[in-house]
Amino acid sequence: MASVTSLTAHVNQRLASALSAALPEAADSDPLLRRSDRADFQANGILALAKKAKANPRELATQVVSQVVTGDVIKDIEVSGPGFLNITVTDRAITENLAARAADPDGRVGVPRAETPGTTVIDYAQPNVAKEMHVGHLRSAVIGDSVVQLLEFTGETVVRRHHIGDWGTQFGMLIQYLDEHPHELDHKESEVSGEEAMSNLDRLYKAARKLFDSDEEFKTRARRRVVDLQAGDPHTLAMWQKFVDESKIYFFSVFEKLDMEIRDPDIVGESGYNDMLAETCRLLEESGVAVRSEGALCVFFDDIKGPDGNPVPLIVQKSDGGYGYAATDLSAIRDRVFNLKANTLLYVVDARQSLHFRMVFETARRAGWLNDDVKAVQLAFGTVLGKDGKPFKTREGETVRLVDLLDEAIDRASAVVREKAQDLSEEEIAERGAQVGIGAVKYADLSTSANRDYKFDLDQMVSLNGDTSVYLQYAYARIRSILRKAGDVRPAAHPELELHAAERALGLHVDAFAEAVAEAATEYAPHKMAAYLYQLASLYTSFYDKCPVLKAETPEQVENRLFLCEVTARTLHQGMALLGIRTPERL
Repeated sequence: MASVTSLTAHVNQRLASALSAALPEAADSDPLLRRSDRADFQANGILALAKKAKANPRELATQVVSQVVTGDVIKDIEVSGPGFLNITVTDRAITENLAARAADPDGRVGVPRAETPGTTVIDYAQPNVAKEMHVGHLRSAVIGDSVVQLLEFTGETVVRRHHIGDWGTQFGMLIQYLDEHPHELDHKESEVSGEEAMSNLDRLYKAARKLFDSDEEFKTRARRRVVDLQAGDPHTLAMWQKFVDESKIYFFSVFEKLDMEIRDPDIVGESGYNDMLAETCRLLEESGVAVRSEGALCVFFDDIKGPDGNPVPLIVQKSDGGYGYAATDLSAIRDRVFNLKANTLLYVVDARQSLHFRMVFETARRAGWLNDDVKAVQLAFGTVLGKDGKPFKTREGETVRLVDLLDEAIDRASAVVREKAQDLSEEEIAERGAQVGIGAVKYADLSTSANRDYKFDLDQMVSLNGDTSVYLQYAYARIRSILRKAGDVRPAAHPELELHAAERALGLHVDAFAEAVAEAATEYAPHKMAAYLYQLASLYTSFYDKCPVLKAETPEQVENRLFLCEVTARTLHQGMALLGIRTPERL
């Protein structure tokens, strides 16, 4: 089905035509239309145009009004203040536009796909092999997954990449430690879960790190083992592969709990670029982008300086011949640009790595791998804080395990569902508890602008009041309940009916869904989708309070209000899916 032209676009077109007629040189000018509390819309663009044309803005606004066609879409238009235009649309136009959205058989509620989609490679959810996932891994996974949903929904070709930490010194250290302490791997693989196996690996890693930091001879042996790994020694490689495989089983279990799809082919860790590292260094050195400095291959920047005021270089290859993170990240860029044919490289990475990525992107630009046709963007995110406003830790000062956090959220949400549950079985309460708990965690993250820190407060997250996913899920469940109670009475649009103010406000907001999706996708801003959905649920609550649905005055009004309920439910359902959050039919 063709996309539905929103009322905003309809009004914009009428104003643009009127502007062009009143002031021919203003053709293609933006009327700067926005929603308003004075009318349905307000247009502010005439002020700037009048200034440019040296005209009186109020007189120009009056001329524009005289050229506007009213009746079918625009009901009323008036000049306000120094030259603003206040516009009211017809009730018929609101209902007819919603009916067109409801008729969309694809469930997209009339949201268009991009006419010329590109290819975006998105790097997100990057856990480390042999280490348990902690609260710090939450944001990259949740934000990245939502951006994937938004981009794919708008028609973009999206290639997912999970750049897991699966290479380097820590593996030489871990493998050497296990070779010397084989009895410490005390589990039979068939008898433990992915979580337990990971806890074992995590414990071994910490023991190996402690020995590495305190014993110089062990450190030497561990570093020799890294060389064996890089050289492809069969025994060392087999041990490494075992760690990777066990870690992946664990990763999949955590992501499944997060209700996220992570596919094995999308996991391309640091090791995936090993064969490219030497060539990456050769290309950078031959082109003069990187130079040797005290034996290391470095890229220097005039505008990037350390605390001492001296330029900070990006070290691509160390003086001992080893490769740093920069070599891997630059090789990944080459792969993503030349093999995957990406137009956009998107990195959902902690804000504390901003300097590193700034240098990596600039190096790739100098090398010609990034240019006007291929851009790289870091979607930097802030820190998860505890209720005290400090980085989230356990009482013992340890980083909080992600699994523990998610389990607690599910337990809290299950208690809320059980309290409100009407004729739900224990199995259904457990299922809804998981959907509400995980939704609560995701929404708290996504409703905050990515670059800001946010407080992790489970009490607030699972609250039925305020800006929470539970509030949105209950709004959806309430609508589904009304539609079930309607029985044989079917929702049907009646454009001839006059609308209540609460119906108009809700209808206009539903009609703006496509624009909200486009903005959130273009700006990689799931928080804008969350804000749209919260307002949608709030407007629905107001409509529900002021406009009886099943007990409306006439059969036509009952059908029309049921129709408004249904199109709101479809919009809520689709919008929540773009955040990676479930909308249960009953709560």
